[in-house]
Amino acid sequence: MLLAAKAVILFIIFSPILEELPIAESKRMAEYYDPETYPKEWNYLQPGTIIDQYVVERELAHGGFSSVYLARQREDHVQVAIKEYLPRKLAHRTWNNKVVANDEESLRLFKCGRKLFLDEARVLAELKHPNIVEVVSFFNANSTVYMVMTYDYGITLDKLIKNKTLKIDAELLATIFNALLDGVELIHQYNLVHLDIKPANILIRPDHNPLLLDFGAVQSYPRNEERQRSKVMTKGFSPIEQCESKGALGPWTDIYAVGASIRSCLDRKAPIPADQRVKKDNLIPATKVHKKKFPEHFLQAIDWAMSIEPGNRPQSVQEFKQALQV
Repeated sequence: MLLAAKAVILFIIFSPILEELPIAESKRMAEYYDPETYPKEWNYLQPGTIIDQYVVERELAHGGFSSVYLARQREDHVQVAIKEYLPRKLAHRTWNNKVVANDEESLRLFKCGRKLFLDEARVLAELKHPNIVEVVSFFNANSTVYMVMTYDYGITLDKLIKNKTLKIDAELLATIFNALLDGVELIHQYNLVHLDIKPANILIRPDHNPLLLDFGAVQSYPRNEERQRSKVMTKGFSPIEQCESKGALGPWTDIYAVGASIRSCLDRKAPIPADQRVKKDNLIPATKVHKKKFPEHFLQAIDWAMSIEPGNRPQSVQEFKQALQV
């Protein structure tokens, strides 16, 4: 009830964001779009671009649906991270920074994605935890939507694993994942599941303090059967129920992903994908691969979290933490 009430307040405050974007203009702009001759520099907002009350400094990251920029508030010069909705397969940026759909067929999908992006912003605006990325505002500009987040210094866990810049031991993993699980537990208390926990979405800050990023796949549970599930999966980290249209989602889904993330730290690579494991499970248990390198109960907990069947895993964060003893 608390989340619903606050969501209504946010809806009222930010209702201008939901106003219909200029479809006629979008169609006109799309007529001139040619992927072959499209200027690559238009893919991103250029340094010095002013949007709302912020000045863009540089691009930080990008994916298929959005880009993240380092920006600075014009008034007090505080640095922030700004996430821009721009799905490159559906839309493009024009010479005046307007984001328009590539064609009429893409327009419906673009609008649907825009709504999901706003849903992500509203969820994050409610979830206040030191280990969850904090959204401070969101707004409409350039015919798309933007999410403003606090900017934290750090390196994502996947890069640390790949570069082998961290000595992986039980103490380090306890520090990282104990704090991360505290944040995940708060998410579950709101009857939400993250659905995209993986090393690439875990920022490691100074003192190995983690920050969980990217809530673009978040959904409520139990799932409303009338609402179609959006499929966001990462091979090696998404459990089998995310691969199936009728799989029951819940805390056990995120727990699998956390277990797989810990396992990737041990193996320094992503685990075997769940859809392959369900056919023939060739994943050697952590208790065998890393025997004597880590505490046995710790390895047993990882194997438990990565059970193929959802019912065979820990059903809550507390249950998993007790098994890890972190």
